[in-house]
Amino acid sequence: MALHQPLVKAAVAALCATLLGAAPAEAAAPAAPRSAPVVDEQDVMPYLTALQGIADRNGGNRAHGTEGYLESVRYVKQVLDQVGFRTTLQPFRHAGATGYNLIADWPGGDARHVLMAGAHLDSVEAGPGINDNGSGSAAVLATAVAVAKARLRPERHLRFAWWGAEEGGLFGSKYYTKTLPAGGREAIDTYLNFDQAGSKNTATWLVTHDPSEAAGAVEATDAFESYFAARSIPTFDIGDTGSDDQSFAAVGIPMAGFTTGISDCIHSACDDIKNVDPATETVSANAVLGVTWQLATTKGR
Repeated sequence: MALHQPLVKAAVAALCATLLGAAPAEAAAPAAPRSAPVVDEQDVMPYLTALQGIADRNGGNRAHGTEGYLESVRYVKQVLDQVGFRTTLQPFRHAGATGYNLIADWPGGDARHVLMAGAHLDSVEAGPGINDNGSGSAAVLATAVAVAKARLRPERHLRFAWWGAEEGGLFGSKYYTKTLPAGGREAIDTYLNFDQAGSKNTATWLVTHDPSEAAGAVEATDAFESYFAARSIPTFDIGDTGSDDQSFAAVGIPMAGFTTGISDCIHSACDDIKNVDPATETVSANAVLGVTWQLATTKGR
């Protein structure tokens, strides 16, 4: 992930504890609640622990073309299959190796109005990539699992994605967007991207602003800013994260999302489980879940 905007840093522990306490309560009814459920640290961090273990078993990384990446994809797919998603592995070739995107569709919703949320799953070869971008992948996975457990009946069709080979060129997401038929592109109202969601010392969440000002992008960006403002979380608008959101913008698909900024250990061996702040990661996961839920339960325009 490349990000050139200045980051605002300050202590986060007390802030995140307060913010999490302000989140809306989960509905007790067995059917899908009218407002988004809330996840806690134990709903999110185990996914990062699992990705760390995969890297540890596979030479310290989860990079494209390695067994570490393949095991990461299999792990996420298994979690999704167990809760009722329709999952697809999309193969592509890059640098002499086969990579995979993982696409997961939640049954129901208007297929003419698709809401996508995604994150890249690969690391660099130098390290395990737990903040970049296990953290974004875990936040999206926690959201997908919460949707399934709540048996959400969305208005828009919900699709989640984990991209391969983002590091070095966005190759997985570019392959996906370029191979979509025209009707498939037009059906996606908005793509939400999350890259580095658990950075330490985060005081400000950096919210993506699509310069196209397309309706789907504005709707999503406004939803994120409203979500954070309601919890007194400072935000700062950025153009894009330099990540897979660019692949969607390049083919005219509105995009939004956020990042917590570049960590000190980016693209290094020290980007391990200790490089993620659990409180920040949990705040981010609830933001992904809250806004995804809000947009999914709104009729497409």
